[in-house]
Amino acid sequence: MPKICSVTKHLRIVPGTLDDYNRLAHYHYRSGSLGPLAGIFVLKPASTSPTDVVGVIVYKMPCVGAELRNAATGNFFAGLDRSTQLTLINKNIRCISRVIIEPRFRGLGLAVRLVSETMPRLNVPIIEAMAVMGMVNPFFEKAGMKAYEAPLPQRCAEFVEALSVVGIEQSEIVDAEMVQRKLDALRWPAADFIEGRIRKFLQSYGKRRNMTPGIERTRYILSKLTARPIYYIWFNQNLVFSPAFHAGLNYRASSIEHQNYDKRNKTDCD
Repeated sequence: MPKICSVTKHLRIVPGTLDDYNRLAHYHYRSGSLGPLAGIFVLKPASTSPTDVVGVIVYKMPCVGAELRNAATGNFFAGLDRSTQLTLINKNIRCISRVIIEPRFRGLGLAVRLVSETMPRLNVPIIEAMAVMGMVNPFFEKAGMKAYEAPLPQRCAEFVEALSVVGIEQSEIVDAEMVQRKLDALRWPAADFIEGRIRKFLQSYGKRRNMTPGIERTRYILSKLTARPIYYIWFNQNLVFSPAFHAGLNYRASSIEHQNYDKRNKTDCD
């Protein structure tokens, strides 16, 4: 461990390429398209081969329909016609698509460093990210981003409550083996009660609704309870209060006023 830590002191963050990303892509839990790219940065040793990549972060252009963005930004991007909304989102936001650290260098805070040191380089007021594993490895928050978690769907909340009734608390649902042991130890009527709730919960999952009781079924159910993506946001304080950002505010206000004016005119004509 000391030897690896001494190596990290000589790592530098520099602009990267798709080739750099591809060298580490197989270590990431997600596959598929990266989306429209906005920037790539890599973490690499200063005095070794250019192909030696320790970590990579990929930024992409933002999507329009990030559900929790409105809560995080006070509805700044809501209530607009689509053209105006797209213009403001594309001008003010970039999204982190991937953060990958080569396995030998994990646990050393390098993901936090990649995020915190590259966000300002994008030169936009807002950086956002979505992460399914955010609760397990909260490096986005450690890098200065704020987390917003989607509310638990009603059917999931009801099932979590049912688990609590039979002595399985929400804090325990990350451990499938523990949950399975507690399920196996249940006796009538608690065992019948929770089995009925399990079958009801699985009705929404097609072929999975008839899974055989056991650890695989428990793992599947718990994955549905814990797989809620977490939305993260970071505001670049040097730009949020800049003239350029305020010009965006004025543009938004003007667009809304024009929309309201058009609605009033349409009403008067009717």
